[in-house]
Amino acid sequence: MLTIALPKGRIAEETLDKFEKAFGEKFIFEKRKLILEKSGFKFLNVRNQDVPTYVMHGAADLGVVGLDVLEEKEYDLIKLLDLQLGKCKVAFGLRKGEELDFTKSKITVATKHEKIAKRYFEEKAMAVEIIKLYGSIELAPLVNLSDCIVDIVETGETMKQNGLEVGPTIMESSAHLIANKNSYYAKKDKILNLRERIKAVL
Repeated sequence: MLTIALPKGRIAEETLDKFEKAFGEKFIFEKRKLILEKSGFKFLNVRNQDVPTYVMHGAADLGVVGLDVLEEKEYDLIKLLDLQLGKCKVAFGLRKGEELDFTKSKITVATKHEKIAKRYFEEKAMAVEIIKLYGSIELAPLVNLSDCIVDIVETGETMKQNGLEVGPTIMESSAHLIANKNSYYAKKDKILNLRERIKAVL
């Protein structure tokens, strides 16, 4: 049996839809249930940020998670397939009419994507102060807590409604099928067969 960690919400539903198309069966989590067992698969319904942790520690063989979460976690996992779901980007948010001032001695960034933001500035050999926030990130530049924010952007509407503009893109993201390294070698045939079947319905 393959155990697959799915992020709660839309991506889980869209992923299960791919499984339905690939295997010709219904895969639906019953209300509030966290485990779904069917046709040789066990699906776990977990928080998006926790998917790589379940896979890294072997509680799940496979997982479906956004590339942005993977980059932030920096775990040693195998990326099997880009599922082309949940497409978005990690980008800067700036006060309207402003641009990133790369001449400043230090830029203050509010974000929950600490490592992604830090890496961006390290590659430019620039000093950065990262302020970690867990929500309402758009507020930070408006009350002078930070010069800008780094956040997930789908349409840019949330930033716009809060007086910010979408700035430069740091990375593009979409949901990927990932594997635990030990599981991959122990169950390689099953995993590769699954990958091909899912690939065929993308």
